[in-house]
Amino acid sequence: MKLLAFIPIRLTLLLILGILIGSVLPVDTWYLLLSTLLFFLFLTLIFVFQKRSHSVLFGVIASVTVINLGMFCFSAAQPINHQDHYSNIINEERAIWTLKIKETLKSNLYSTRYFALVTMIDQQPASGTILLTLPQDSSALNVDDEIQVFSKPNPISPSLNPHQFDYKNYLKTLGVYDQLSIKDNQFIRITNPKKTLTGFASGIRSHIISQLQKEHFGTDELGVIQALLLGQRDNISEETYSNYQKAGAVHILAVSGLHIGILLLLIQFILRPLRNLPHGRTVILISSVIFLWIFALVAGLSASIVRATTMFSFVAYALFLNRPSNTFNILALSILFILLFIDPNLIFQVGFQMSYAAVFSILWIFPMLRDVWFPKNRAIRYFWQLLCVSIAAQLGVLPISLFYFHQFPGLFFISNLIIVPALGLILGTGIIVIFLSLLNALPLQLAWFYNTVIAQMNGLIGWIAQQEQFIFSAIPFDSIQLILSFLILILGIELYQSTNFKRTVFFLISIISFQGYTLYETNLAHNKNEVLVLHQTKNSIIFNRNGQRLSVLSNQTNNLNYLLSNYTTAERIKTINKDSLKNSYSINDTAVVVIDSSGVYQKTPSPIILLTNSPKINIERLALTLQPIEIIADGSNYKSYVDRWKTTCIQYKIPFHYTGEKGAYYLK
Repeated sequence: MKLLAFIPIRLTLLLILGILIGSVLPVDTWYLLLSTLLFFLFLTLIFVFQKRSHSVLFGVIASVTVINLGMFCFSAAQPINHQDHYSNIINEERAIWTLKIKETLKSNLYSTRYFALVTMIDQQPASGTILLTLPQDSSALNVDDEIQVFSKPNPISPSLNPHQFDYKNYLKTLGVYDQLSIKDNQFIRITNPKKTLTGFASGIRSHIISQLQKEHFGTDELGVIQALLLGQRDNISEETYSNYQKAGAVHILAVSGLHIGILLLLIQFILRPLRNLPHGRTVILISSVIFLWIFALVAGLSASIVRATTMFSFVAYALFLNRPSNTFNILALSILFILLFIDPNLIFQVGFQMSYAAVFSILWIFPMLRDVWFPKNRAIRYFWQLLCVSIAAQLGVLPISLFYFHQFPGLFFISNLIIVPALGLILGTGIIVIFLSLLNALPLQLAWFYNTVIAQMNGLIGWIAQQEQFIFSAIPFDSIQLILSFLILILGIELYQSTNFKRTVFFLISIISFQGYTLYETNLAHNKNEVLVLHQTKNSIIFNRNGQRLSVLSNQTNNLNYLLSNYTTAERIKTINKDSLKNSYSINDTAVVVIDSSGVYQKTPSPIILLTNSPKINIERLALTLQPIEIIADGSNYKSYVDRWKTTCIQYKIPFHYTGEKGAYYLK
């Protein structure tokens, strides 16, 4: 593998290994700092006395040093490990929090959410980021707004059902551990808050959006324009976004390296005549970098945009130096090392993983695919190379996509072959549209033309998404399969580069391992039986799983799609049956009594009791009469009722399980 011959790439992989070890084996930050310094000192002594850096001992110590550095970076990057973090300061249940709005999150039907920086607690300086939640009808807060609130933090709820998206763990990777839920009249705005560059960028973007809303754009078209040019995806309809996902073109809707790279090529092409002037190349470099960062500012300066703009600023410099292609390879992965050194939590973000998996696979696989065929016609050669880039990138992100999203768009190459070549024109025209709109000088004809272009793109994506026979979804894919699939990919490319007996054997072993593990998991799924009470607000749900058959017991089955899809995919379920919830069941010779709002129940001794729909019953009498093994309350009950039942169960020493706190209950 030629890329591994470069030292920056080796160091990056070792740093990633250290970060991953640090995430599962937490060690005190000061110990890690001390050990890292000692390893660096030891490494220096070996280099000074041996006077060579190619010895086995030097290589081993260097590897251990970088791994230890990765562990230290991860520990030091966790906000909760800092002494001034709010969790290490707050003593009382309630305190006066001074918050600065950092980011506005996508709202839902019930609430508006923000990331807020904690600046002070009871007039004591503090740090950290907290999730701030307000009711939907509250007055809006903007980035950089500062408020004071008298409240107490609540821990973010973990995933309550099996295979459900773990929002708590996701926020933890962003350094967010708690939330504040307040109402409109429970906070005070601080006048004349200090402005930041992020807030300035957010204000510019809001002004641009308000100007575009005055123009003659369709609703769906305007939503896509905002996503393409401003990084704002909140106004895209669910249907449109779903179509882009199914067509394998959702990356087009997120301002990322693709957009920044195309813009850089477009700028370089427009400014190319300046090369003939004195210092023309320097002017092109400075102009390119300035324009890229202006675009990043307009697009909101999100973490992904800043990463991509930083990357291509260095690429612009490499173009200025006119270095060979290997420089780009080393440059891309050197920046990866620097980014992970600064913020190791990036490695756990899906967008970051997919972005660099695509970059790595393009750098490695694209040259091999490109050399398979060299068409003489320039147009055919251009589309062939574009197809090779698309296939190379898709190979790199495929395992990650299957792991997180469990689907594969079979027609991804069509959307990429048609839309990506036109993306430069779309972005360039869009920038002109924004500029003229800000001047209130956007011609109606240009607005109509651009709206038509976006509408045609949406139509093409919609047509591709309708070809459901080419969309492979609900694919079971776990972490072991993720690792094995990358192993197959790496060994397969190695075998293609140089065929020999040893590489052939390793490649075949990797395939057999993947198939063997998949068959093993399928066999486990075929023989697995379980009954569980799930949590859903205002509803009662029981899953009765028998092998690869699932019976869903609930009186309301309309809002179960997300629960069913996640569970059935991960557990390899083949058939699903739905039935209403009955009053009693028998599971492994244990009676399960279901008590609903009617309060009527069978007097079965020593049962497991499931309370649903807030029954008005005397829980003490129930405990004395039936002497239940355990009492379960699901999400269909009022919280006040649940608290009262919990208190009584503690008094009578009866195990109590509330699905809203402890998650799904497994009936054994």
